[in-house]
Amino acid sequence: MTEPSFTIRIVDVPPGEAPHWVREKWGGLELPVDRYAHRRRFFGFGVLSLPRSWWKQWLFVLLGRAEVVDGYAVDAAIAIEKLAGASPEAAAWWRANASEVVGPGRYLLFHGHVCQVV
Repeated sequence: MTEPSFTIRIVDVPPGEAPHWVREKWGGLELPVDRYAHRRRFFGFGVLSLPRSWWKQWLFVLLGRAEVVDGYAVDAAIAIEKLAGASPEAAAWWRANASEVVGPGRYLLFHGHVCQVV
């Protein structure tokens, strides 16, 4: 991992496809932002409805089926590791149900309105 540019704290339940009880466990966690040094817009997909191939993802972008997320990209493996410290059950849900989005080189997007820069 590169040195984090800054850290965000999750201050509200993030929107998404994970069950509410899983998403609420992000609350209060501090996560390093290492890929982009500022809040920006990303094309995003749900963790359960994510097209599995890169070409389908681009097709969905072109068809307007990707969500534009204004927020922060966080290294998924680090985020899940921090989540496991607070809620092993929530981290286990991610590993069991969305393993392809939490592997090495993957990022989770957190909407800016649920984050606070610390």
